[in-house]
Amino acid sequence: MSEATGLLREPWEYFERQRGAGKFGIWVFVASEVLFFGALMLTYTVCRIDHQNAFAAAGRETNIWYGTLNTAILLTSSLTMAVASQAAAAGHHSRRLVISCLASTAALGLGFLVVKAFEYKEDIDKHLVPGAQFALHEVGAQLFFGLYWLITGVHAIHLTIGIVLVVRLALLGQLGKLQLDENPEVEVTGLYWHLVDIVWIFLYPLIYLPGRAS
Repeated sequence: MSEATGLLREPWEYFERQRGAGKFGIWVFVASEVLFFGALMLTYTVCRIDHQNAFAAAGRETNIWYGTLNTAILLTSSLTMAVASQAAAAGHHSRRLVISCLASTAALGLGFLVVKAFEYKEDIDKHLVPGAQFALHEVGAQLFFGLYWLITGVHAIHLTIGIVLVVRLALLGQLGKLQLDENPEVEVTGLYWHLVDIVWIFLYPLIYLPGRAS
């Protein structure tokens, strides 16, 4: 029995059809996520146009160092995930590299969440959570931080899901249960991971750069 045949699942009769369906499915999911985050970013853009000064003042209150550090972390995680995908395609002789890169990707994702937790704590201490004790007085500043908490929170949830998926693959690899070569699992998980990273690349200038150009 070939490795591809061992990966065949019902109701598929041919592995290539199963693999193609899996790739098509993840691309449909990616497209739906792009629409979802695109709607959030469009909402942010419209609100920013209506409250330019307030969004600039609020943007200056964000911690650009935390944001920049997390951007570097996610860009590095994209590299390790890409290496894992390429190594998986190379076959079983690259198994150790696949496992190492998957573990590094998950660790970098966890590092992002830890940095974000410190940033959230700072925001809470500075009373930058919309509500009665909100620190800024500019009209629209609470709207900025409302969108900030919503969008970054949703992004963190997506990243957490990605970490779980990557850790699962790393554990399967460590146990010798992760089939490589024709197995699309690493590639599909990589596509999801890159989606999360790309979303952050768009979020970084929207959240951390307003009001800092001058």
